[in-house]
Amino acid sequence: MQPTHANRRCTRKLIEMRLIDLHQVAVPDVVEAAKEADILIFVIPHQFIRGLAATMLGKIKPTAVGLSLIKGFDSGDDKSIKLISKVVEEHLKIPCNVLMGANLANEVAEEKFCETTIGCRDKRMAPVFRDLMMTPNFRVVVVEDCEAVEVCGALKNIVACGAGFVDGLGLGDNTKAAVIRLGLMEMIKFVETFYGNAKLSTFFESCGVADLITTCYGGRNRRVCEQFIKTGKSIKELEDELLGGQKLQGPATADEVNAMLKAKGLTDKFPLFTAVHRICTRELKGTDLIDEIRNHPEHAMKMEMIEG
Repeated sequence: MQPTHANRRCTRKLIEMRLIDLHQVAVPDVVEAAKEADILIFVIPHQFIRGLAATMLGKIKPTAVGLSLIKGFDSGDDKSIKLISKVVEEHLKIPCNVLMGANLANEVAEEKFCETTIGCRDKRMAPVFRDLMMTPNFRVVVVEDCEAVEVCGALKNIVACGAGFVDGLGLGDNTKAAVIRLGLMEMIKFVETFYGNAKLSTFFESCGVADLITTCYGGRNRRVCEQFIKTGKSIKELEDELLGGQKLQGPATADEVNAMLKAKGLTDKFPLFTAVHRICTRELKGTDLIDEIRNHPEHAMKMEMIEG
């Protein structure tokens, strides 16, 4: 953080991202940075959100509002999963909205054109968030469907792992397209099953199909999972080699989702999510992926309609 402040740019990761405004400063103490803020933007690995919230509790404005960019779930000992925005709300006692979209960090830092989706039910704050985040090359759409926006941001990483397996196996673009489509259908079904009343249109915003496509072609989950198949190395080894020790979100999210689905007896309703988890844990071989999705419920349902 100190080199970032001194050099006015991030020299370790996003080298194209610069602090261009003198009012923008890099502060290593999270409490010092947040204590007078009216809007708190959370961008950390989802595994660390509870610890961060504990550090900040009672040290921020009670009128502050949160915006989470964190893609993942918080898992409990009872095999349940919780939205990160809900963890923030429960621990910090402030409302928390979400931002998700097809926003690969290096391309955003290079100011290449992209879109994003903000989930916000507060009609007063919606235009505030939009105006705060939007630039000529970073276009924002605000929707009220907060849960669907956030869930899309987590589940797309599981699908991207499946896309990486396809690339590692050399199965081609048709197979990859099928995995992406089936993944999208499972994302929609997951939201309908556990969160209800989602608008189908939300899945066609940047947080849905656009982010899914981007992640399945250009994201780190796809890249690492391709090498997982090609090299036979473990996810941990590849995290160290390709990500500098950073944790890959797809396998972790797949594990959390699988634990919940298994506890509820629903793994057969989400065969792609289940197969990705079992391949990551080596319960299945990568070559088993297609057999696991060959008789996907999506196919069976369509056949029943034809036969009927």
